Formats: sequence, C-alpha cells, structure tokens
Amino acid sequence: MKVNLDLEPESGPDAAPPPVVSPPAIEVRDLRKYYGGKAAVDGLSLRVPRGCFFGFLGPNGAGKTTTIRMLMGVNTPTSGEIEILGLRMPEQGVAIKRQIGLVPEDTLLFDHLTAHEYMEFSGRIYGLPVPMTRERSRELLALFEMDGQGRKLIGEYSKGMRKRVAMAAALLHKPQLFLMDEPFEGVDAVGARLMKDILLDLVGKGATIFLTSHVLEVVERLCDRVAIINHGRLVIDESMANLRGGAESLEDIFVRAVGGARPAENLEWL
Repeated sequence: MKVNLDLEPESGPDAAPPPVVSPPAIEVRDLRKYYGGKAAVDGLSLRVPRGCFFGFLGPNGAGKTTTIRMLMGVNTPTSGEIEILGLRMPEQGVAIKRQIGLVPEDTLLFDHLTAHEYMEFSGRIYGLPVPMTRERSRELLALFEMDGQGRKLIGEYSKGMRKRVAMAAALLHKPQLFLMDEPFEGVDAVGARLMKDILLDLVGKGATIFLTSHVLEVVERLCDRVAIINHGRLVIDESMANLRGGAESLEDIFVRAVGGARPAENLEWL
C-alpha cells in the first residue's frame, strides 16, 4: 500500500483556512532613548506573547520606567519601533490606549476626588456609558475591598489604597494588556495578595500583564517569562520554566546578570 507523506496543505476549495495568528502583545525593535547624549534605553528588542505574565526587571536606573513610559506613549523614542497589540506607537497611540490598562509607579490620582468620582472620570475618558461606568465602578471597588471607602477623598488614602484605586480604574474598560510599574509598592500583605489573585485571574482569561517590580519573590511566583535589562540593554529574556531548571533562584540570576555580586571583603570596622 502506498502511503502519502505529502505534508503540504490542501489548496482546493474545501481546504481549511490557515489559522489566524495574532500579533504579540508587545514587540519592541532596537528601541533607544537618549537624554542629553546619554542612553537610558540602548537598542532594546523585546517580544511579549499574548496571554503572558511578563516580568520586566533591572536595577535602579536600568531603563525600566523609561521603557514603560515609551510603551504608554508618554515618552517618544529617540529611535526604534514599538508595536502594541499589532498597532504602532506613537502613530496609532490613541487606538492603543483604548486597549491597555495603566498602573504607573506614581499613581497620579486626583486627591480632591472620591474613588467613585475618579472611576467615573476614567470611564468618561474611555468613552463608556455612564450607567455602565457606575455599575462597573461599584463592582470593582467591592472586588478590591474598597466599597466602604468609595466616598472618601483620595487625598486621605494610604499608598496601598491609592494603588487599589489605580488598578480598579485600569480594569474599568476591560483592556487586553496591562502595563504596571511597581504595582505592589507600599501595599500591605493583604492588599498585595488580593491584587495578585486578581492579576492571575486576568491572565487565566487571556489578558497580558507587563510588570516591573523590585520584589523578585513576587515576580518568580507570578510570571511566565522574565526579561532583565541593565544600563538600558537586554541581558536576559527567558521563560521562568527554563530559569527554574537550574539551582539558582531568580535573585541569584538577577544579581549575576547585573554584576551586583557581594564584595570580596567586608569593611573591617563594620
């Protein structure tokens, strides 16, 4: 019997259409940003798959926040290309911003608004109908265990409460991609656990999260993939599964990658 080993796809009228391949959530090519002749980001190329919990790490001054600000469209690159959800930044920046949720390191909330008022303001920015915004705001503030704080002025909130409001507002329009710069900074253990559970649930439903954090234990526990930059350049881009394959912790790998090994000698007087 003759066995047909021809693996070429059928081309007749009954052939199945080729699968639709979605573009990555984020694709950055040779990205550079200079300030006064000094490179804050220096030739960064990065690809973030959809549905990924992506950790973006680096020491202080490595270029993490500058990169996120370029992804947000706040800073304009000196050179290089950025595509987000298949759209080009900054040319299609408005369309991109409708599809992403932002939690910047400085939450930039309005202190003289209540949480409900700020949520309603955010809904208007995204063009949501007022009844939908109010319903989702109530549900989100309850989800973040702030339903009893919604009429209190944001200026009276702790840093952790402000982070909760910022994340709730970022969820309001059901974005496909979240850009989060140090979202757990200043958040207590209960609030951090709540936020982690919500983020993991979002990834399970197909969202993509791009996260920076100095808390490496959190990144190691949450993220599918990790990139590490140093002096604006990519030094590691690897799945957590591969990184966990060795004996080193993420902290060990991070310190080795950025050249932060412990000094060979201690100070004699200390």
